Amino acid sequence: MKHVLLAAVLCAPFAAMAAEANGNPFTQGSAEAGAAKATACVACHGPGGNSANPEWPKLAGQGARYLYDQLNWFKNGQRVNPLMNAQAAALSDQDMRDLAAYFAAQPFVPGVASEAAIPVAQKLYRSGDAARGLPACAACHGPSGAGVVPSGYPRIGGQHAKYVGNVLRVFRTESAKPLPDGNLKTMAAVAAKLSDAEIDALASYVNGLQ
Repeated sequence: MKHVLLAAVLCAPFAAMAAEANGNPFTQGSAEAGAAKATACVACHGPGGNSANPEWPKLAGQGARYLYDQLNWFKNGQRVNPLMNAQAAALSDQDMRDLAAYFAAQPFVPGVASEAAIPVAQKLYRSGDAARGLPACAACHGPSGAGVVPSGYPRIGGQHAKYVGNVLRVFRTESAKPLPDGNLKTMAAVAAKLSDAEIDALASYVNGLQ
């Protein structure tokens, strides 16, 4: 694991916010403006977007485009979560752009993977399983789980294992339904081929990526 000097950690969010104050390149949102709008968000997602509750996702360091897309989908009902649908309903387009820029600029707090998860999860994450038609997770989410911001592929490195496991099980359930082409359909097809043990191992493994 990489260890970062405390001074760098403390300075990083201010530097990132200053760089994005005039517009995040992917959302044209302002991190500075988003900081003033994030009060309601931190009640569940934690200060700076690092939630303490493993049921709720960390938003810190997440890709701005991904965050903006998710807020839009919560607002229009394309993604359903009663709490988030209600929160997003009151947001303007600029609010969503600013919040996405703000959380994207925050440093995420990494987790720790279980050693028992590594033998199962590492191969799936790095190489997939060609015999089962499983692509490598790293192909879209990157070797460190940082995602691909321009494509809207989310950061999963450092995300809560509980949350990741829950989401993968939802994807697996969704695979039984007719789905439009896109990331949901892709992830549902992947999750459909994973066992509970593999989901739990992968969820723990990505929690430790950084």
